[in-house]
Amino acid sequence: MALLHNAGVRNAIRRRIESLQPDAARKWGRMTVDQMLWHVNRPLAESLGEYTGPPATPPIPRKLLRWLALNLPWPRGARTRPDLVAAQHHDFAAEKLRLLDAIERFAHRDLNAVWPRSAGFGEMRGEHWSRLHAKHLDHHLKQFGV
Repeated sequence: MALLHNAGVRNAIRRRIESLQPDAARKWGRMTVDQMLWHVNRPLAESLGEYTGPPATPPIPRKLLRWLALNLPWPRGARTRPDLVAAQHHDFAAEKLRLLDAIERFAHRDLNAVWPRSAGFGEMRGEHWSRLHAKHLDHHLKQFGV
């Protein structure tokens, strides 16, 4: 499975992000492109220890939820953790720059380091976060046709 720590994966995702335009139309869902950028920035900040989400109570054990999220395809319109829902509009250019910066800072962290806990998935290793972000970014970039 793809890791955001893999330079090839990361560079491909960066190119896709750089190609996004403020008027990009979604193929599914409700978010606008600026909201999507904010939405993917939030869990990146969580994995960098810059944001702590409120404790979530998943409907199934966290380890199972994490395994499912990392290993199964994601359906369009899957339920989003409430604190990751973009309720307002955001500055497209600022969110895009913030995302590109966060990806680089994230990729420079050692996969074997101690990583912050996820409010939804609980304990996370570097490989978990790296796989999750690669998958999450790919999912939402496809949502906006890049």
